[in-house]
Amino acid sequence: MKRIFTFLLFLLSASIAGHAQNAGKITGTVSYGDDKAVIHNVSVQIVELKKTVVTDDLGVYVFANVPPGTYRITAHQEGFNDQSKNVTVTAGSAVVADFELRLSGINEEVTITASGTAQSTFEAIESVSSVDSTQITARAAVGLGDVLENESGVSKRSSGPGASRPVIRGFDGDRVLVSNDGVRNGSLASQSGDHAEPVDTLSVERIEVVKGPATLLYGSNAIGGVVNAISGHDEGAHPGLRGSFSTVGGTNSGQASVAGGIEYGVKNWMVWGNASSQRTGNYSAGGDFGEVGNTFTRSTTASTGFSYFGKKAFFNTNYSYYQSRYGIPLDPDDPVLRSLNMHRNNLKFNLGYNEPNWFVTGIKFTIDVSRYQHQEIEDQVVGTTFKNNVNSFRGMFEQKAVGKWSGRFGVEGYKRDFSTVGSETLIDGPVKQNSFSVFALEEFKFDRVNLQFGARVENNRYDPVNPTLVDRNFTGFSGAAGFRVDLWKGGAFVANYTHATRAPALEELYNNGPHDGTLAFEIGNPNLRVETNDGIDMSLRQQNKRVRGEVNFFYYDLKNYVFLAPTGMTDPDSGLPIARYLQGNSRFYGSEFSLEVTANKYVDLVSGIDYVNAQLKDGRPLPRIAPLRGHIGLDLHIKSFSFRPEFVAVATQDRVFVNETPTAGYGTANFTANYVISKKHFAHIIALNAFNLNNKLYYNHISFIKDISPEIGRGIRFSYTVRFF
Repeated sequence: MKRIFTFLLFLLSASIAGHAQNAGKITGTVSYGDDKAVIHNVSVQIVELKKTVVTDDLGVYVFANVPPGTYRITAHQEGFNDQSKNVTVTAGSAVVADFELRLSGINEEVTITASGTAQSTFEAIESVSSVDSTQITARAAVGLGDVLENESGVSKRSSGPGASRPVIRGFDGDRVLVSNDGVRNGSLASQSGDHAEPVDTLSVERIEVVKGPATLLYGSNAIGGVVNAISGHDEGAHPGLRGSFSTVGGTNSGQASVAGGIEYGVKNWMVWGNASSQRTGNYSAGGDFGEVGNTFTRSTTASTGFSYFGKKAFFNTNYSYYQSRYGIPLDPDDPVLRSLNMHRNNLKFNLGYNEPNWFVTGIKFTIDVSRYQHQEIEDQVVGTTFKNNVNSFRGMFEQKAVGKWSGRFGVEGYKRDFSTVGSETLIDGPVKQNSFSVFALEEFKFDRVNLQFGARVENNRYDPVNPTLVDRNFTGFSGAAGFRVDLWKGGAFVANYTHATRAPALEELYNNGPHDGTLAFEIGNPNLRVETNDGIDMSLRQQNKRVRGEVNFFYYDLKNYVFLAPTGMTDPDSGLPIARYLQGNSRFYGSEFSLEVTANKYVDLVSGIDYVNAQLKDGRPLPRIAPLRGHIGLDLHIKSFSFRPEFVAVATQDRVFVNETPTAGYGTANFTANYVISKKHFAHIIALNAFNLNNKLYYNHISFIKDISPEIGRGIRFSYTVRFF
């Protein structure tokens, strides 16, 4: 027995020694700023192996015993744009991969929303943009739509500043999913122009936007795109204390806000807390229009949680509270003042396990409980109360790479309880919705070509309590195929085809009553069928130190497209025009162009254009489609100071739907200025955002109340942020 034990011990030692000889090492330094200040406690991960280390006091990280192969390395520090690099490890080699993080203004953002795993936006098959926390604070906007409206292909829908929501390539409402950390936020904003999205933009780490169908990973509500607000708490632990504090002040509307957050890690444990408060008064429009009444906003948010990230197992939990009250500007001759008081409680659990030697290398389960309510108030009296309770779960499984093949698959489901009581009771009685889906997204990576295939099957069931309303059951299949090919160094062509399906929304099926959010007396259609979208997206991308640009083209053919059609009649009680939900065939096409050229070390030229054309197949233009828009500007920078003047031009929109009014074109002059003071453990960011400097009076064509409420006039916002790490 002793000889056998000795022999086995010898074999084990030889195996370990052989592995060590075949393994390699990855090391590097993480720094930022013109003086290359090193950053400690930065999380650096080998994505494929799910291995994470942190940088030491000298900004150095080391991965030992790395098996030979090609890997993606990401460096993550809250407040900075993530960086990623591809490295190849050979037997016994030592690979050096240094990272230089930036607070903003970098074009190599990392996204997880597009494919479910970390990759650069340049390499993604989908068209993706990312806005980091520094950019969000510098913009100092009130609503989610205001934060994103200048992103390529993104415009905003609103009924005042408190209720702005992003519109992607002409798709609005239930066709654009807004989520927090990949989980739907349980609001009612998709089907009403005066409902806000409960997203605390002052506390998120970044916001990612997928343009075009994202149904494979996120479901039928993402048939037009997805907006994902990312907290950063799901992405690993770190030792020590880090955090931030921001304050914003603005003219015109008397804007004032404060926000702060801290994280503290001990070994594998981490706790955090965030809070923010924001208020604005009524704003003034451009020209001689004066004040736009009832455009005030108030919001308060808070969140807290803790997590454990071991070598293989992890879990975290987070509780958040969002409360806001904001005015709805309607007819200025109407003495009744309308406002909404909204609040949402949310509790989320994540747990998972990583084992690189299994076929399923990573497992992550998410359970989310959302309790949403808002009250519509008329002259301080509650008129209607809406409730929307959503319980959801999501499971994601990462496959072990086999040669050039990798991928992920999962399951998702949610249960929704919707009810409304009061003067604007659109549906008589509560309605329950149950959804369940399975999905997969597979990738094949070659030297110059990446292929991606995916599919999703989703079932949605509606069960109204009122026996006069019919139950409905919808099952839809979505599939996609795409490829990306490297044309030259820094250049790539991307194309994908998507067949996406969407079940009709609860409101489209059962609404029956006056709805101020759409300025119509809505009549639902319980006989609606599944909406389908067959579309192509193509993109030509260029990214190097001198030229960074992207040209996108898309064409979508939608069958059974759901739209709200006026009947020509008026409801005698509410005075609102009567409109019915109908279906017809439609098509969308358009393009986006963005270009940034480095003239020299001090000057970049920045420009962009986006356009969408959407109509029913019978020739009628669809309502509230954004007009042609372009911008041109400069990025002037020296050391830690940058100044970005720009001019934005928007064309006249005279392709209008029945009873819709055209909107005149306009142009606005704006600029932003940033100054960063960087120290080893601190970064101070001072930003100035001046908008509509020519004080132009203009109207947003996508706004439900564009005929009576112009957009904000000239103003300046000032923000200060300190980050410590």
